Amino acid sequence: MTNNDILRRLRYTFDITDSQMIKIFADAGKEVDRSDISNWMKKEEDPAYKNLVDKSLSYFLNGFIINRRGKKEGPLPNAESKLNNNIILRKLKIALNLKDDDVLELLSYADFRLSKHELSAFFRKPTQSQFRKCKDQVIRNFLHGVQIGFKKEE
Repeated sequence: MTNNDILRRLRYTFDITDSQMIKIFADAGKEVDRSDISNWMKKEEDPAYKNLVDKSLSYFLNGFIINRRGKKEGPLPNAESKLNNNIILRKLKIALNLKDDDVLELLSYADFRLSKHELSAFFRKPTQSQFRKCKDQVIRNFLHGVQIGFKKEE
């Protein structure tokens, strides 16, 4: 799954407008304009398509956390220059204020089953022996479950 796919799905799921996207990025300390957002939303075949780099997605996810949960005291969190699915899943879990059981329920909406132990392995430090790398399939199903779960609430 590309960073652009993740951004596109989150935007669709939460009905985020261009103005809201610009504000979310600004909340995390990054300035973007409508053309950036438009180019990130385009399909890969489009000549105007622009790849969303890890650092920019990290800014968006940090801003999404601030937007959904409120700003914390102190300096803004640093945007990671290298993202992986484990970090993305953790940031989305924080932004959406989810507990492990909530994440498992959202995954079940997409007909994807994980045990609590398998899920907790995604949130461990990479140096721990129980750490497990989060695959694209998990992120894809999680985002699908979020889409189903959060659209149902509206």
